[in-house]
Amino acid sequence: MKNLVTFSRNVFIPLTRACRNRCHYCGFRSDNPDILTPEQVDRIISTSPLSTEALFTFGERPGDIEGVNSRLREIGFKSFIDYLIEMNKLAIRKNKLPHTNAGILSYGELKKLRPFNASMGLMLEQAVELPCHHDSPGKKPEKRIKAIKSAGKLKIPFTTGILVGIGESFYDDMYSIEVIKEVHENYGHIQECIIQNFKPKQGTLMQNHPPPKINFMLKIVENARKILPSDVEIQVPPNLIRIEEIIKFIKAGARDIGGISDTTIDYINPESPWPQIEKIERCLNSEYRLKERLPVYPKYIKLGWFGEETTGLIESLADEDGFRINGYETKRVD
Repeated sequence: MKNLVTFSRNVFIPLTRACRNRCHYCGFRSDNPDILTPEQVDRIISTSPLSTEALFTFGERPGDIEGVNSRLREIGFKSFIDYLIEMNKLAIRKNKLPHTNAGILSYGELKKLRPFNASMGLMLEQAVELPCHHDSPGKKPEKRIKAIKSAGKLKIPFTTGILVGIGESFYDDMYSIEVIKEVHENYGHIQECIIQNFKPKQGTLMQNHPPPKINFMLKIVENARKILPSDVEIQVPPNLIRIEEIIKFIKAGARDIGGISDTTIDYINPESPWPQIEKIERCLNSEYRLKERLPVYPKYIKLGWFGEETTGLIESLADEDGFRINGYETKRVD
């Protein structure tokens, strides 16, 4: 399946913008955050009948932010983890497979969440300390690496990756990829590595910081493909690069274009709309086949590493090869 390019259909659920970190490039965090009620989450999920993935995103350690815990109690929850588990359960009842990006979690917290998630994720971003993370205690590399390792100990199919262009050097990028490689070689749970390009956000401290050029990004992907084990897929976000340039990244070694929603925006990068799947397929020409997957990769479906509470749903959604049954697929055969 060398010429296969995969993606998943998701619905993007931003549970809260509360976050203990103040990254100099982030436009998602808010000083006046609210929390989505279960009714709001239900409505968002219901807008997307075609998706199989419920992508839960929120700031790190939201309970550390003033007012969040009292708001949680108002809507009936003792802690954010309790709330998150109920939202995961809600997604499963609505026939969506939860994939949670929760920031740094302890081993115990990951263990609590594991049964209710098909897969989970945490961007390493960089394995070196950078000025843009000066006000972000959760961006200490050793803390993020520890959390990723904890997920490995629990056999959680995991997404991680690097954010390119936030003040690091090329050698820092390669070192960060080497760290991801080493963690995967020890635990075997990293299903994909995202190579994400920084995009400046208005109103942030880095709003005038230049984004990385395409040739530099291609160089990162090419070298990452040489470093990472073959069973770790490289993903590039299709809404953060020009659609006609996606083919260049595929040829450089990326074989996944991530989750795409037909009903919700990318709340982390709201200025960058999702491209239509059919347009992506046309950009791939006849050299590559586009195929829809679930948020958990086929390898981990076969290994049975997904959360126990998602078993029945995965069995109903996955074909014999571990991809989405009756999902989107390029029909032509080359």
